[in-house]
Amino acid sequence: MFKTRFLARLLAVAATALAVGFATAGTVSAEPATDDVGVTVTKLSHSDATSRLRAAGITWSSSGGCSDRNNPTCTSFTQVNLTSIQGIITLKGASGCAINVTGGTETGHASGTYSHWNGYKLDTSLSTCLNNYIQGSFTYIGGSKWRSGSGNVYYKEGNHWDITYYNCGGC
Repeated sequence: MFKTRFLARLLAVAATALAVGFATAGTVSAEPATDDVGVTVTKLSHSDATSRLRAAGITWSSSGGCSDRNNPTCTSFTQVNLTSIQGIITLKGASGCAINVTGGTETGHASGTYSHWNGYKLDTSLSTCLNNYIQGSFTYIGGSKWRSGSGNVYYKEGNHWDITYYNCGGC
């Protein structure tokens, strides 16, 4: 039963990734760039990222009702990594949960190579569905952290999930 359900979810993820990829083909706003550790990443504009999220049925919100990257009360996707957006889309498809992104690349988060500002992290609202999926499907690695099979890290920080996307999670 588990394998059948897993395979069905995997197929749903693949179909979503293909649909989103085809629906947004050619919308990447920038050429690939090299990050602080020498990895090539593709950055998206806020508009490109929100188009992909919308196509996948993922919502986003901000406490300030804005998208200015330089305002910490906004939720911005300016300069987010393509793999981070693909990763959250993969999570939605695999989990079957509604997802609301509450934090992107805006200022006000902790610094570092794999930071929000550098496009590697997204925050999401907590939900019973998402909590159960992450905690039941991924490997507990201590504290309030879980690691997916692809290596992405899910950190339950009080009122949200702080997710570090090193890759797209099998997109």
